Amino acid sequence: MRILLAGGSGFLGTRLTERLRASGHDVVRLVRRPASAADEATWQPSAGQLDPALLVAADAVINLAGAGVGDKRWTAGYKSLIRSSRVDSAGTIAHGIRKLPAGDRPQVLLQSSAVGWYGDTGDREVTEEAPAGTGFLSDVCRVWEAAARPAEDAGVRVALLRTGLPLDAEGGLLKPQMPLFRLGGGAKLGGGGQWVPWIALSDWLGATEFLLARDDLSGPVNLVGPEPVTNATFTKVLGKVLRRPALLQVPGFALHVALGEFAGEALRSQRVLPGVLTRAGFPFRHPTLEPALREAVGQEVPAAA
Repeated sequence: MRILLAGGSGFLGTRLTERLRASGHDVVRLVRRPASAADEATWQPSAGQLDPALLVAADAVINLAGAGVGDKRWTAGYKSLIRSSRVDSAGTIAHGIRKLPAGDRPQVLLQSSAVGWYGDTGDREVTEEAPAGTGFLSDVCRVWEAAARPAEDAGVRVALLRTGLPLDAEGGLLKPQMPLFRLGGGAKLGGGGQWVPWIALSDWLGATEFLLARDDLSGPVNLVGPEPVTNATFTKVLGKVLRRPALLQVPGFALHVALGEFAGEALRSQRVLPGVLTRAGFPFRHPTLEPALREAVGQEVPAAA
């Protein structure tokens, strides 16, 4: 399959490119700078510019593009960038697909989204049928997903990847925590009762490839593990895996001082379940947290885990 991939230089995009190529797919990465390799092509999503020939040549398009949510403090300007980088990329691809003759369109668009759609769910379990929540990230997810709708209206299968928190020591949720935990400074956030929608990186990659092949799956798909845990449990298990104490607590007010508005997102509870993947029979490699964390930090995972 020839795949056009946006956002291929990020944490998930880099690993997905490796996975897809290992599976025999031909991946062309969209970049905003001048292309410098045979597997790159230039686009300018902020200006709505994408060569239609790239879409015609593609069997599938995967869009992971967007500014990192936790990369910088949430100033008004950075919040605007979080939103525009997602809407511009999704809209450029979707409108480009819609403009093509029916026979020239890709078969499928896998459009990145996030469990931020659901807002704070407290202790309530939610699947893909749940409505959008409230808050900045929920609002971003609404317009982000809506930007991909022109491709769906054109008859292309669109799957919305509502991604949780992939586990890997080199990126995502774990990267900023690892140095503290290794020094014995692991701590639960706030009261620790908030639910964490984690997913093993290998399962995120596997589920994305699974969705490429499943012609019967479209719409929102939660890319999370089947057994979410509370922040307190996550902290305890990570401490166990690293053989370090994790007895501290970061008060909510301290997070607000350190992170500003983003602290509210760090403290929210999201008990999100992978309803679509479970019903479709996706074989999770690591359905429970401890083996997923052991894989993430490079430890051998026992066969029985």
